[in-house]
Amino acid sequence: MRRALLPMVLAAALLGGCSTPEPAPAPPPVGGAAALPGPIPADLALRPAPSTAPAAPAFTGVLTDGTPFAVADVWAQRPVVLTFFSSWCTTCADSQAALSELARSYRDRVVFVGVAGADQADEVQDYLRAHRVEYPVVLDDQQTIWRSYAVREPPAVVLVAKGGALLRGWPGGLDAPALDQRLRELVLAGQP
Repeated sequence: MRRALLPMVLAAALLGGCSTPEPAPAPPPVGGAAALPGPIPADLALRPAPSTAPAAPAFTGVLTDGTPFAVADVWAQRPVVLTFFSSWCTTCADSQAALSELARSYRDRVVFVGVAGADQADEVQDYLRAHRVEYPVVLDDQQTIWRSYAVREPPAVVLVAKGGALLRGWPGGLDAPALDQRLRELVLAGQP
């Protein structure tokens, strides 16, 4: 009986030893549903939008992980900063680390939403990982959203008040300290 089992054990060992290991699962996409904001902080105090402010163009799209996204659902509850970028934009890359840090500091109070245009999904993922972007990112490869905001080239930043009023836009982008100051002036009440 033992002699009959020996060839089967050896065959199993040899076959098991020659198999290729399972590839490691790919990391989840950056900028997907996991990056959507959490609960609204209880102490969030916002300035009212000027009655003369126009409505920001609402849009729907798809986040980097394929999750459907409607920006109006987000700005219904809190202010939104739209950042228009492309992975190949060196100006975007130069300012992204500071912008990512600012977004982390405002987490859940002001929602940053990236809009990646004229880009490939894998290159956007490389960019998001390299620059530690932790906010949701909509893929806009046809630049439909870009055109609705009159963005011709990256970078650009747009500030939208709670409720969807278009407060301000900056073609060419805005550095993190200046954006921080504008957020305190335009949307956050009771901030120094």
